[in-house]
Amino acid sequence: MKRVWVFVPPRPVVSGGMRVLVQVARQLRAQGALAGVLCWEEPLAEASDLPWQAARSAPLAAGDVLVVPEGWPGALTLGVRAGCRLVVYCQNWAYLFHGLAEGVRWQDLPVEFLAVSQPVAWYIEQVTGKAPAVVRPAIDRSRFHPPAAFPVPHPLRVAFMPRKNKAMAEGVRRIVAERNPHLAWQWIPIHGLDPAGVADALRSCPIFLATGFPEGCPLPPLEALACGCLVVGTTGFGGWDYARPVEPEGMLPQGFSLRPVPWGGNGWWVADGDMLGAALALERAAACLEGTDACQQVRAAAWETAAAYDADHQAAEVAAWVRGL
Repeated sequence: MKRVWVFVPPRPVVSGGMRVLVQVARQLRAQGALAGVLCWEEPLAEASDLPWQAARSAPLAAGDVLVVPEGWPGALTLGVRAGCRLVVYCQNWAYLFHGLAEGVRWQDLPVEFLAVSQPVAWYIEQVTGKAPAVVRPAIDRSRFHPPAAFPVPHPLRVAFMPRKNKAMAEGVRRIVAERNPHLAWQWIPIHGLDPAGVADALRSCPIFLATGFPEGCPLPPLEALACGCLVVGTTGFGGWDYARPVEPEGMLPQGFSLRPVPWGGNGWWVADGDMLGAALALERAAACLEGTDACQQVRAAAWETAAAYDADHQAAEVAAWVRGL
């Protein structure tokens, strides 16, 4: 079996992308393929169980596999010197060229790609001609799950993430208030919370507004689906890995086709940047809350969606990727 090294870049705050790298490293360790986790600075305290090593002194060897996230092509030199097989794990299509010097083409480099979702894999293949395997993130369904009883939608609590396109979220808020002065809305920002706090906040809200762009495989809307929220808004493109429209007017990028999935419509999805469309979608989701059967159908699709993004599914994808190395 190949020995795989995973490089985790230094960041002042632990990001969702770093947590996914840690997830993949743990899956590799469970399957006996992890050689070590490389860092330039201090290891992540929340992942102290992993075999961390200083990147510059780690014993990489010819034939090993080095996984580096997009945006850090300089770290690939660690593997070049040792004769490693080089893999760029792209978690956001928009950052594919970040850090890559002007005039340097991915097609000219001895690298392979691993993608976090089908949309990202499609994008990479269109741009570079290289078709990557896919390893998706996993959500903790013991933490992100529906409430024992769904919250009463009066007043209507809407969760959103201010750091994900704050201007769009504010615009949607103003539009629905302008159009629906008779309705009481409560806007619940998901910010500065640990994962348990995020899950509690989502369970307290019947609706989640997604405004992120660009995205690779956005976790907040997926976690909201797992918590029983009706999700409205944008996918950031990468969210089309799991997003399926309740209504047929969801917008897909030109040339992109949705992969077959067993679940049906799980949200009111609109084109990225469509502020008015998101506001109208929010109104339709709010109306759906008043119809028990329709609401239950959407929530059932949401739970089926979330079930496809657990640790077992991720383990199978990691195993398939390792077998193909």
